[in-house]
Amino acid sequence: MKKNSKTKIAMTYATALYDAAAENKVEAKVFADVEKLSTLVAKDDKKDVLMKISTKLGWSEDTLRCLEIVSENRRFRELPQILSEFVHVYYTRHNVVEVSVESVKKLSAAQDKKLQAQLEKFLNKKIVVSYKIAPELIGGLRIKFGSEMIDNSILSKLNRLENVMKGVQ
Repeated sequence: MKKNSKTKIAMTYATALYDAAAENKVEAKVFADVEKLSTLVAKDDKKDVLMKISTKLGWSEDTLRCLEIVSENRRFRELPQILSEFVHVYYTRHNVVEVSVESVKKLSAAQDKKLQAQLEKFLNKKIVVSYKIAPELIGGLRIKFGSEMIDNSILSKLNRLENVMKGVQ
């Protein structure tokens, strides 16, 4: 099966789960369930274990039904991707922008708070930030959101300078 068809399947299940949760006005509850479930699925647990755990954790009926449908349709392998797509659907429908920040080292709490405040002001939306340490940047930040990227890293500045110098020769 091609990657695109798996993504399409995952998106279909994720959207269906979101729509069911929205209809029952439990999107936030299902979102919390999905976040917990994502960590469990990464460990390759099977359906019966997930069902027992989900019952103990008090997950919503929509989450449980989605697990049953995924299992019945033998799509359990795609569950991590379905859960990931659900998170994207949730953020999109709640007008939240996913932002990826790459830096040479972990930002301090003050830097993180200031960066998030500036990004929310710049994007005029709520944001969720994921961080990645990228020592190759040498310094500065690389920020990605949607199809946009702000690359203020020393690496990119050096690359631009190198290109200018090559043009001069």
